[in-house]
Amino acid sequence: MRRVTVFVNGTSKNGKVVAVYGTLTDLLSVATNKLGIKACNLYNGKGGLIDDIALIRDDDVLYVSEGDPFFDPQNYVRARDDRPGAHTDWLTLNIGGRLFTTTRSTLVSKEPESMLAHMFREKAVWGNKQDECGAYLIDRSPEYFEPILNYLRHGQLIINEGINLLGVLEEARFFGIEQLAEQLEVAIKNNETPEDHSPISRKEFVRFLLATPTKSELRCQGLNFSGADLSRLDLRYINFKMANLSRCNLTHANLCSSNLERADLSGANLDGANLQGVKMLCSNAEGASLKGCNFEDPSGLKANLEGANLKGVDMEGSQMTGINLRVATLKNAKLKNCNLRGATLAGTDLENCDLSGCDLQEANLRGSNVKGAIFEEMLTALHMSQSVR
Repeated sequence: MRRVTVFVNGTSKNGKVVAVYGTLTDLLSVATNKLGIKACNLYNGKGGLIDDIALIRDDDVLYVSEGDPFFDPQNYVRARDDRPGAHTDWLTLNIGGRLFTTTRSTLVSKEPESMLAHMFREKAVWGNKQDECGAYLIDRSPEYFEPILNYLRHGQLIINEGINLLGVLEEARFFGIEQLAEQLEVAIKNNETPEDHSPISRKEFVRFLLATPTKSELRCQGLNFSGADLSRLDLRYINFKMANLSRCNLTHANLCSSNLERADLSGANLDGANLQGVKMLCSNAEGASLKGCNFEDPSGLKANLEGANLKGVDMEGSQMTGINLRVATLKNAKLKNCNLRGATLAGTDLENCDLSGCDLQEANLRGSNVKGAIFEEMLTALHMSQSVR
């Protein structure tokens, strides 16, 4: 098996020893992987182009090019150092394998406190490493460095399509280019897609319900359903805590054991809804309609509306046996013909509330405000012990 040493064309450093096998194409492929270039041509030490692998001998020294002509490594380095302008303000950066040619003043003047300025303000202060062609090596992303260099050239932030602003921002921070970093932060913020606060539609919610296993707990806390038509849907056990259900159509919906704690139900229509065991603590149902609702659970689970805002609600004909309306606000509400047997109304504001035709047997009205309340045609007479205010 033959072995040869290969160098990048024009250099005599960082060579690689490789085995010779197969065809010339195979050897070029190995050189590509070893040297990190796209190997196209092979030359011997005298610059002769090798076009047949049979011409290669054991321990030969070969030079690999990407298609350019042969450069003698000794003469090429000398010529590069002696060329006009070699020691001028111009310099070349090798950023992640990609070459950028610029001037020292470009890197220093615009952002004098940046890392690049400190690296190139005085020669060899940082001991900057160079590749075989004299370009200064910096191991960063060339894609994100290009807009940074352009900014240092003309002071404008110009980003080509498809370039990630976050990547450029990270590079700007790395190089300590603070003014550019501030501009990028503003640009990123302006490009952010605004949050969608639009209400969830019936179609979207039904799709969501169908895609969720029946035994899974549905969490809809804080979601916006404002004005949605959710009528006649099975919404049992769903957590609507702090959700926006204002002006929703919930007629004949099944909300059995659902959690509506601190939810906004203002102006909603819940006529005929099943509210057995519902939790509506501190919810806001001002101006809502709850005609003919059923809060009465045969199993004994009582609906809890403690502290709820029920100003002006219409709950006519609702079944509310054992309901907890403690310290709730029912000012100007309509509760005609409601079944409120055993209900807890202690501390409840019932001012100007219409309770005519209600069954308040064993209801707790201690501390409630019944100023202006209507108690006509009661099914059972109120006992003095039921109200102390």
